[in-house]
Amino acid sequence: MSKRKAKDSHLTAGECLSQAQRLLRERFCHQQLPIRPVGVESQHKHLLELLKRTAVHGESNSVLIVGPRGAGKTMLLNCVLKELMEVDEVEKNILLVQLNGLLQTDDRIALKEITRQLNLENVVGDKVFGSFAENLAFLLEALKKGDRSSSRPVLFTLDEFDLFAHHKNQTLLYNLLDISQSAQTPVAVVGLTCRLDVLELLEKRVKSRFSHRQIHLLSAMNFPGFLRSVEQQLRLPPDFPDSRFSEDWNAGTKALCEDKSVEAVLRKHFNSSKDFRSLHMLLMLALSRVTVYNPAIRPTDLLEASRICTSDAKANVLHGLSVLELCLIIAMKHLNDIYEGEPFNFQMVHNEFKKFLQRKSHSIHNFEKPVVVKAFEHLQELELIKPMDGTTARSQKEYQLVKLMLDHTQIMEALQKYPQCPTDVKQWAASAFG
Repeated sequence: MSKRKAKDSHLTAGECLSQAQRLLRERFCHQQLPIRPVGVESQHKHLLELLKRTAVHGESNSVLIVGPRGAGKTMLLNCVLKELMEVDEVEKNILLVQLNGLLQTDDRIALKEITRQLNLENVVGDKVFGSFAENLAFLLEALKKGDRSSSRPVLFTLDEFDLFAHHKNQTLLYNLLDISQSAQTPVAVVGLTCRLDVLELLEKRVKSRFSHRQIHLLSAMNFPGFLRSVEQQLRLPPDFPDSRFSEDWNAGTKALCEDKSVEAVLRKHFNSSKDFRSLHMLLMLALSRVTVYNPAIRPTDLLEASRICTSDAKANVLHGLSVLELCLIIAMKHLNDIYEGEPFNFQMVHNEFKKFLQRKSHSIHNFEKPVVVKAFEHLQELELIKPMDGTTARSQKEYQLVKLMLDHTQIMEALQKYPQCPTDVKQWAASAFG
């Protein structure tokens, strides 16, 4: 007991706090895999058996993991792979290739990435292949063992599987699934997608080669379970160096989760997203407000973190605009009101702005036209206005049709928060006519 007291006593409040923050930040950022995934035991067992048959027995397979974002598809796959790699025979033998539809946007890029992950750049060298299928067959042939009798099993994971279906002729999917049907090389193709209709996107020849195995993950978590998860995420472990600080922190966390205002914030978050990544972002922002003078997360910290998470990014961009650019945005807002959302061009915006200058010339500087053109182009670079399709090539810059990407409430809210905004500009924005 005396040893524990001695151990506890040498940590100051600041040291305890920085240790707690470091521990919680690691938990939120690194998202450690659970020892056993909860609530998806049958799916875990099914996927593990499938991949074991490829890794150990050399049997080819294909499977799709389908579920909404944040349901735990990647977590399930990573848990299965971690368990699989613990078998010595598998770890030495299996090759893993991870592709993502957001990164490998066409088959040429995907093939380069497969070559890189299989460490076969030197083998391919400057060889020229007639087709994608020929190139992929050569890569898999190069993986054969010295006795030429057996190949090393290859596991392909395709994240955002539905995006690969948009590649030209679905060549990558066709060849991977075709190899998984043949007995030459043991291949497992695991696709992850959040689209339930993903099979409808596949061509007939691709669909016929797919095994039609699907593992569905649906988030069954209710709000009380979500609250318990939040409390669990914020708690300090029993082996924390200072037991008294740990007890006080955990008691504070329990009280925080029982607070009505916090419950309202978390319910709003739960209704919009059950994704733990966005929850970790919310908790990280709340944790960053903890200091020696404020040694626990308060309800106001969580409310402020929620406000930052849900703040409108486009409205925030408006706070950094010049008064001239803001005036052009207001002129566009009036054109939107007059023409009921129809597209407009720079000349129309400039005329609207000149009308305002004629009425309020004493409060706003009369800018030259090239300066106004430059400000208009800057708004286009910020993507606050967007050119209409097909108008760029045919017309002069001043007459190209554009559309405003902000709505009335975003503009009015930004004006209220804009530092030292001229009163005339605010009144012009609030007026019903230009």
